[in-house]
Amino acid sequence: MFGDRTDNGWAGLNEFKYLRKPVFGYLWVVIFLALGLVLVACGEDRADSTPGGGVVDGAETALPTEAGPTLAETVAPAVSATLPPAPTLAPPTATLAPTAAETPTPAPVLLLAEADFGDNRNPLTGEVVTDTAVLQRHPIAVKLSNSPAQYTRPQAGLGQADLVFEHPTEGPITRFTAVFYSQTPPDVGPIRSARLIDVEIPAMYDAALAYSGASIGVSRKLGGADFRARLLRSNEPGYYRTGEDKPWEHTLHGNPEAFWQALAAKGENQAPVFGNFMAFSSEPPEGGEPAGTVTVKYRDWTTVEWQYDPENGRYWRWTDGEVHADANSGAQVSAANVVAVFAIHQLDMSICEHQVGDTCQAFSTEIQIWGQGPAIVFRDGRGYEVTWKRENRGDMLTFYDEAGHPVPLQIGNTWFQVVPLHYVDPVTITP
Repeated sequence: MFGDRTDNGWAGLNEFKYLRKPVFGYLWVVIFLALGLVLVACGEDRADSTPGGGVVDGAETALPTEAGPTLAETVAPAVSATLPPAPTLAPPTATLAPTAAETPTPAPVLLLAEADFGDNRNPLTGEVVTDTAVLQRHPIAVKLSNSPAQYTRPQAGLGQADLVFEHPTEGPITRFTAVFYSQTPPDVGPIRSARLIDVEIPAMYDAALAYSGASIGVSRKLGGADFRARLLRSNEPGYYRTGEDKPWEHTLHGNPEAFWQALAAKGENQAPVFGNFMAFSSEPPEGGEPAGTVTVKYRDWTTVEWQYDPENGRYWRWTDGEVHADANSGAQVSAANVVAVFAIHQLDMSICEHQVGDTCQAFSTEIQIWGQGPAIVFRDGRGYEVTWKRENRGDMLTFYDEAGHPVPLQIGNTWFQVVPLHYVDPVTITP
């Protein structure tokens, strides 16, 4: 604490007084005058030593006077004493205690319509992309095999797909259609033949289709499809055989970068035009039921299990009791969203997928992912019963609650588990 000054500086210095005695007789007058002359001659050199005189802070002080001139007045002119200025005290500086840096809470992201995505968000995942050039190319749907496991797993590229559809082919055997758009994996495979669902998926995302071939009936439908100019058959640039010691049909792989170059050579590598947009939100919707583990059984052939990790908000995949990994990275496959899509599966008796002699052993399955049907959206460790819709050929699958409001996906990649509507209890949910 700093107090106020209460003194008057140096005002208390001593005052000096000289006593004068009477002078009697002439002699004393003469002696006095003589003495005065001597003192005048020496006064300038001794002013600072005269009683009552001297220097206070560099200013001379005058001797006091009474009736007549004093000795000091004859020695030097009087100078008023100058007192030093009071010291200026700097105000105390307040030291503020450091405050902890506050991390602002990001505002929730809600994407419902085309305008919400701007020019730097991927409409298939809702994610912001740093290289917006990737959004100026068509997505590529790649057909990947999943059976038999010893020849097909781990597949290359699954971890970098924006969307993956797993669906039955003949009977309960499943196959993938992986849609690549924002990322470019170095390798994808093994690539297998297309099915009837692949007449629909490229149309939904304005995509190209990379596949090894197709049955006669499916080939005819693909040849008449609205995306036929973007078909990438196995004789196109970008395909190669791995030379692995396994059945030849499981050795076909591809380079997605070369696929996009092949599209450019065809004049077909423009930005896609989407018929509608899926909804995304960084915050989960209200309601839903706890869903820590989701098990999907394709009868007794393939069992898929997704386990939710609350630490990173993702579902991690196991297939037939084993970790399902990506061959490119060795990392386990995961998804921000898993959607069980229940759809009518109907045999097309005009298309044979596997024929022995004159007998068709397996007819093609038509998966009717148009119109609408039931679905379950799994995100953030919760499951939401919804209705999926696809009203127009160029529309993506979108999801709605019973009141008709959009149910948003979590921002990130999505796996669609397409399940026959006639399966009995194919999906099991554990909190």
